[in-house]
Amino acid sequence: MTQDRTLTNRFNRFLERHLPGGLYKRALIILIAPIVLLQTIMAVIILDRHWDNVTKALGRSLSMEIGMLVDDYQRSDRSAAAIEAVQERARSKLRLDMDVIRNADLPPVVDPPFYALFERKMQKYLTRDTGRAFWVSSSGPDGQVEVQVEVDKGTIFRIRTESERAQASGTGFLLALMLAASGVLLGVAMIFLRKQVKPILELAEAAKNFGLGRDTSNFHPRGADEIRAAGNAFLDMRRRIARHVEQRTDMLAGVSHDLRTILTRFKLELAVLGDNPKVHPLKEDVDEMQHMLEDYMAFVKGDGGEQATDVNVPDAVRQTVDNVERDRPDSDAVVRIDSLPQVTVRLKANAFRRLLANLISNAVRYGHKVQISGEVRDHRLWLNIDDNGPGIPPHQREQAFRPFVRLDNARNLDETGTGLGLAIAQDIAHAHGGEIMLEDGPLGGLRAIVKLPV
Repeated sequence: MTQDRTLTNRFNRFLERHLPGGLYKRALIILIAPIVLLQTIMAVIILDRHWDNVTKALGRSLSMEIGMLVDDYQRSDRSAAAIEAVQERARSKLRLDMDVIRNADLPPVVDPPFYALFERKMQKYLTRDTGRAFWVSSSGPDGQVEVQVEVDKGTIFRIRTESERAQASGTGFLLALMLAASGVLLGVAMIFLRKQVKPILELAEAAKNFGLGRDTSNFHPRGADEIRAAGNAFLDMRRRIARHVEQRTDMLAGVSHDLRTILTRFKLELAVLGDNPKVHPLKEDVDEMQHMLEDYMAFVKGDGGEQATDVNVPDAVRQTVDNVERDRPDSDAVVRIDSLPQVTVRLKANAFRRLLANLISNAVRYGHKVQISGEVRDHRLWLNIDDNGPGIPPHQREQAFRPFVRLDNARNLDETGTGLGLAIAQDIAHAHGGEIMLEDGPLGGLRAIVKLPV
């Protein structure tokens, strides 16, 4: 039992390695393979047996007729009149073109190749029916069959007839007709199969676009019942997610309004107290609460239902760098854009700039030198943000992406210390079908790699 399972697994792995990956191509193989096998069986067994049986019957008949002519000649007085009578009988009764060659020898005998079945069968039949030396060929002029029989020393009967009289004809035409019919039916099947596979591809494309936050309103389930069921399930899932996001957004809007109202009252009351040294810590706490609230709202809100648009990557990076530098006028960090690919990617513009701002702000905060570069590779946009700061130890990099996690011995990822900077950036990257990776950078600090599909 275990051995059978092992053989099955090996066979499945072999198929996975050598079969194409696409459903349409695999379905074509499933469709074509039986047809090819069936055609092969028909050609080898049916057509071969048909050709063999018909050729046997025709060859045996021709050999017996030639044998009868030779016997007539042997029983005659072998005079010119007797030979003329044999020739007349061959032409009128048997429809054979017969000539008498005198003072000549038979052509040299050549062993027919293995596929020359007619010559081999005729040699067998003529030996039995004539008992004389003979020579046979199926490649005479105009496709005729030619047989030469030595009836006497130096006297040869040369007999010619059409190929259809001696062997099965039309086999090639029958085979061509069979192949043509199979090709037409296969073409119809391919068109039908493509129409069956296309709804599956449309469903996969709609699911991909939905995962990337793109518009999928033009998707409508069609095709077979099973494919329609899968498409309707996708639409139900899309409606449930949209309803959940809408409810969450409305709830957050209400919570944000209430909390910001309270913070505004705090700020007004602190303003009334004047510029008192005891009030400064309270103002700083209120400002920190304001920043923390904005971070929490940004994390929970996500992309906020923003629609994807075509975004010029170099322009978005430069704009984000300018905004970060404007928000941090006291920072002495130098941000340099090394090289960026001139590409336009379909992204959620505000979410993409928020992703970049979180990473660049973090690099500016903990490093004095920041370098941004990028390239397009393997149908993905790679953006590298390097700094010369303290970095994050390798064993803590995965933990750094978790919400509300603050790294004590390395660096926090936002000023308020909420531990949401990388979590927000990673969520945005995932919403676009990408990811963020952390590595050791060439400047001695951290390298944040943003990978997004192009």
